[in-house]
Amino acid sequence: MFTLALKNIFYYKARSITTFILTFISTLLFIVYVSMMDGSHNSMLENSLKIYTSAIEIYKKGYRDEGGYEYYLENVDTYKNKIKTIEGIKNIAARYETYGLLSYKDNSSASLVVGIEPEAEADISTLKEALLKGSYLEENSGKCVYMGVDLVKKLSLGLGNEFSFIGGASDGSFAADIFELCGVFKTGMNEFDAGASFISKKYLDDLMYSKNKASYIVVSVKDLEQVDVINQEITARLNNGNLESLTWKTLMDTMVEAMEVDSIFGYISLALFMVVIFFVIMIYGFINVSARIKEIGVLRSIGVSKKALFKLLSYEIVILTLAALVFAVPIATYITYYYSLHPIVIEGIAEMYKDYGVVSDEIPFNFDLFTVAWNSAVIFLLNYISIFYPYIYVNLFTPLEASRHV
Repeated sequence: MFTLALKNIFYYKARSITTFILTFISTLLFIVYVSMMDGSHNSMLENSLKIYTSAIEIYKKGYRDEGGYEYYLENVDTYKNKIKTIEGIKNIAARYETYGLLSYKDNSSASLVVGIEPEAEADISTLKEALLKGSYLEENSGKCVYMGVDLVKKLSLGLGNEFSFIGGASDGSFAADIFELCGVFKTGMNEFDAGASFISKKYLDDLMYSKNKASYIVVSVKDLEQVDVINQEITARLNNGNLESLTWKTLMDTMVEAMEVDSIFGYISLALFMVVIFFVIMIYGFINVSARIKEIGVLRSIGVSKKALFKLLSYEIVILTLAALVFAVPIATYITYYYSLHPIVIEGIAEMYKDYGVVSDEIPFNFDLFTVAWNSAVIFLLNYISIFYPYIYVNLFTPLEASRHV
């Protein structure tokens, strides 16, 4: 049957070439498109995680819903010491968040002012890497403030300028000070750059009476795939019903849902494309089999069973599909690998999609051999299924009817 299948492939050239080309194109597009879609989602996630949201964050229950001084963590060092030896944790830091009014000459603006541990924070987020001009913070940098570029423009500040801060301390009292602009950052996230400023937590603790207190603790991990396991260990070590340890999946649930919805629409679009390809291949197979009814009738008359006939059609589609995959898969794999290392750059795309967390003009690809494998398997399966209707149709004829078919 295998030899007969090979002869049929070369004899019915039009059908063979059409099936080969359609399979080649659909495989190439499917692998490249899924790689680009996964790469975009991974990039959005990584950008958001690196800029400010961490892999795991530890809160006092109620802080994320209610906020306020009564929900600040106390004895922060104790909590950090309890979890720092957990396998898989990369770094731990405390953040103290407050809102205040910043004023310089005739300009004023509200700002999220965050007290951070500069050295640990540099290992958790990309705040230090986002430095645009000036300098990043140090533990003893005092009243130096590291501010978003758009907030700097709003206040018309220059490096070295002093400006006033008014806010509320952790005990509910009034807090005011004179800060100095020492560094400017740009993350590409518009709202963040227009409203956030950072200062050494050591200095802010004296101003806010917040020593050993924090709004929450952030934890980075070595392998993001292990975040759930590490989070379970953190919860067990803390063993405190007043605390909640949340992973990025909960902290960024809106983005995760948006990416899932985007993936669903992406796969629906691909499914429609695949359905078209499937029916085109099936129709060509049907036309081919219809033209061979007499030939098949003769085969059945000389003793070829229905099972052998199915094997013949299977050999034909498998050979054609594998031939197309042999060419398409290496090309598609190379494209996804190359563009995962050298992303396509479209100037201005970040400005268009900044509300969705896109902070780069690059279109990233995700190179994953498992994805390439299952994409190829889907194409193979669709092609194989396409022979069932032609097979059922040709078996509606008895051997005698088929052999007399014109």
